Amino acid sequence: MLEILLVQLSKPSVWLWLAIALVISYAVYRFGRLLLRALSGQIGPRMLLALKWLWLVTVVVGYVAYATYKIYLPDVPVLFALGQNIAEGFRNTAGQAVVIVALALIAWRMVGNFSESIVPGDEEFNRRNVRVQTLKGVVESTLKVIIIIISLIAGLQALGVNATSLLAGVSVLGLAVGFGAQSLIKDVFTGFFILLEDQYGVGDVITVNSGTLSGNVERLNLRVTALRALDGTVHIVPNGQINTVSVSSKDWSRVVATVDVTYNANINDALRVLKAVSDEIYAAEDWKRFFLEEPEIQGVTQLAADGVTLRALFKVLPKSQYAVGREFNRRIKIAMDQAGIEIPFPQRSLNFGGSPIEIKLTRDDTERRPPEQNRTRSPIKPSETRDPEDED
Repeated sequence: MLEILLVQLSKPSVWLWLAIALVISYAVYRFGRLLLRALSGQIGPRMLLALKWLWLVTVVVGYVAYATYKIYLPDVPVLFALGQNIAEGFRNTAGQAVVIVALALIAWRMVGNFSESIVPGDEEFNRRNVRVQTLKGVVESTLKVIIIIISLIAGLQALGVNATSLLAGVSVLGLAVGFGAQSLIKDVFTGFFILLEDQYGVGDVITVNSGTLSGNVERLNLRVTALRALDGTVHIVPNGQINTVSVSSKDWSRVVATVDVTYNANINDALRVLKAVSDEIYAAEDWKRFFLEEPEIQGVTQLAADGVTLRALFKVLPKSQYAVGREFNRRIKIAMDQAGIEIPFPQRSLNFGGSPIEIKLTRDDTERRPPEQNRTRSPIKPSETRDPEDED
């Protein structure tokens, strides 16, 4: 018996069949555990534990019996006969169906685990993470579709259906349907080039078709793009209907920091306050990490009807422009109040009869000046979500 065992184990084909049987045994074991998990609410915990151990012993004994038969050890009567019955059983339709379902479930599980493993662990927003998150969803869905198709073909073959002729008929039907599904084909081709060129990805903030819809890209595949608006609404946009895309989080972003002052204000003092606040934010420990360059003070950019517009530009990390812009607005308001520079209010002229009557809203000089405020420390935790007006 030992001599027969050594001779059989020296054959590579025996080892190949043993490896295949091991994979099938593991797939069958996982399939059984999945069924037991589905029954966990119907039976008690002790019975469930006993069934799990019983199933494990059954699979192990079945594999050992099949190995005994495949190595051809007829001197082990019980295991040899059992292995022969198992081999004949898996040649039948029912046995093949069980193997196909078990292997499909294992492949499905492996695809999910693999896709989770390739996702970067850090939550930092950058182009690499955006691309990986996007490709993860596309690759995962594609592989799962392939698993379903292969499983269906193998199942049909096991049931005795000629899958070759069936696929030929399906291909002809698919060609006929393709002429009526041109929009679907357009969606897929557009989605392919979006992924290929890295136009945008999961996590980007985009505006499609010149402001029709805007939001955070929550899901992207070859057919559709899902946008999550600020109010929680999800917009599903077919890729073929996207003509233009404005990406607010590609590589870097910019804060257009503007403030209006009255015509009576000292413009030079207002510019000094604007520069001081800009440099103050840039030097602050909590905000410096968002900046990519020093602030650029552009000066007076507009002489509007109600006041003079001053502007500075901040080049910052993508998706941080909303938080930096809100912090600038808070600090510039306090700084202007402290410097005694007035931010303009609306002034309108109303015409009654032949001559206009000018109505101005003015501040009473007897009013109490605003209390002293610490502009370097915000009373609330800054939020990095986008502003609602950015969706218009």
